[in-house]
Amino acid sequence: MNALLQADLRTTQPESALTVHQRVKERISKIDAELLKNPLKDTFNRQHTYLRISLTERCNLRCTYCMPSEGVSLSPDNALLTTSEIIKLATLFVEQGVTKIRLTGGEPTVRKDLLDIVAGLNTLKSKGLKSIGMTTNGIALKKKLPGLLENGLDQLNISLDTLRSDRFEEMTRRKGMKVVLDAIKTAASMPFQAVKINSVIVRNTNDDEVADFVQLTQDLPIYVRFIEYMPFGGNKWDEKKFISYKELLSILGTKFSGITKLVDDPNDTSKAFQVDDFHGKFGFITSMSDHFCGTCNRFRLLADGNMKVCLFGNSEINLRDALRRGASNDELMQMVGMAIHRKKKQHADFDNSHVRSKLMAISTAGLKKTPVYQSRWIFSHKSMSDSHYLRPIRPASCYTSHRFNSTFSKNNTSSQAKLTHVNQDGRATMVDISSKIETSRIAMASARVLVGKVAFELVRDNKLSKGDVLTVAQIAGIQAAKQTGTLIPLCHPLTLTQIKVELSLCDATHAVHIRSMVVCSGKTGVEMEAIVAVSVAACTVYDMCKAVNKGIVITDVQLESKRGGKSGDYSRNGDQ
Repeated sequence: MNALLQADLRTTQPESALTVHQRVKERISKIDAELLKNPLKDTFNRQHTYLRISLTERCNLRCTYCMPSEGVSLSPDNALLTTSEIIKLATLFVEQGVTKIRLTGGEPTVRKDLLDIVAGLNTLKSKGLKSIGMTTNGIALKKKLPGLLENGLDQLNISLDTLRSDRFEEMTRRKGMKVVLDAIKTAASMPFQAVKINSVIVRNTNDDEVADFVQLTQDLPIYVRFIEYMPFGGNKWDEKKFISYKELLSILGTKFSGITKLVDDPNDTSKAFQVDDFHGKFGFITSMSDHFCGTCNRFRLLADGNMKVCLFGNSEINLRDALRRGASNDELMQMVGMAIHRKKKQHADFDNSHVRSKLMAISTAGLKKTPVYQSRWIFSHKSMSDSHYLRPIRPASCYTSHRFNSTFSKNNTSSQAKLTHVNQDGRATMVDISSKIETSRIAMASARVLVGKVAFELVRDNKLSKGDVLTVAQIAGIQAAKQTGTLIPLCHPLTLTQIKVELSLCDATHAVHIRSMVVCSGKTGVEMEAIVAVSVAACTVYDMCKAVNKGIVITDVQLESKRGGKSGDYSRNGDQ
């Protein structure tokens, strides 16, 4: 019998292994086929129809918020995509559903074959391309306008951050504001589908000119778009430079009467408004304070042939090298499909070298300090007048006892208490909240991270190689609160109206104290969102400090208080 069994195993095992191997190959082939079937749709069902093509890394301005004064190192010409390569890749993308292409830079007008590229793209309108746009600083634009229009350019975005000549020179380190204004007025008189002005607003630099920009729309049929200040590598970043669109809109509300909110298209990156009886309109691109990732349909082809699926992402795939190696169309689109399928739900992680400048942009002037301990605050969705919800940790000893007095509502003390996420059969279930009414919900949580003396001093002095620990952890906490419904299986996804995260340092215990507050108007509470916020912020502190001390302790993760809902209010220290 044993001999027969062994013989049977010898014959069946190879067949079984072959079968598994065949199934794996079939699965891979199926995935490859799906990527080729619709390579421009990501896993969040976002169809990518808008391609931005950077034609060059060169620029004829040196804007202070965009480029260091010494400039940047440039790729050699043979490393950039040629005209034919650009048209080849654009053709593939249009055949897969791209309907809009925008040419950018650097500054695209410095590229000598610009008109040839526009003309080549114009031939793709017979294949489904609907719009060709270009973003330019306008310095070398005016003389090129007739040729661009004749060769098929439909839309123009002109970057202009000030209407004052002296300020223009200060911001761009070059002269030419009047030249740009002339180009704008000329373009507005020509039959382009749209002429837009893009203006990056920097606090205490040009925020006093927003009303002047809107005034341009009284007579000109243009769309002025105010862009929230976004830092990129090489900038000297100061969080005080950021100003949110809500504050700008409030300023404009005092200058103009009859401002109307216009209807935005699903994939619009801007929020559009119009002053009554004005020919043009104005709007805000809110990349920092209110991102538009949920409807993102954009991806980028850089001048060197690298493709990025997110402006903030670090991952790129190089289509130039594959193209020059003779890759087939299917192979190229398979590469593209894999990149699109890896696209994240929202802004990707920032690399270490840029993390401080990029993440600090999200802090809307919410920096507070006390004489005893440092604290940094993140405010989102609401004004700073709401800061009383988030009380600082008492600095007397920077330590909280493990013993607490708890106050519960009558519902909490019922002898009939039971687990709500388990059904009568003992299986996990999501609570049905359809019959509940919407009420205001607030929850606060806290945590401590004992980092040790050496790591503590590095955090305090901001000398860790990974960057600004407190700022990164703040943002991590906020992002985590938004993702609670994804991280915790039986939590409901909620629309949060406010998230605050505070991190403070305690010299006495070499600890980082973390507190969070989450607010929403909904049918269920936000306790888990508050707890997840401090938990992930604490884990981020650990991650950034672990190279110095792997013995870091995360402790005292707890709900401090909650308000609203059927179960009543709760406070850990008894303070209702």
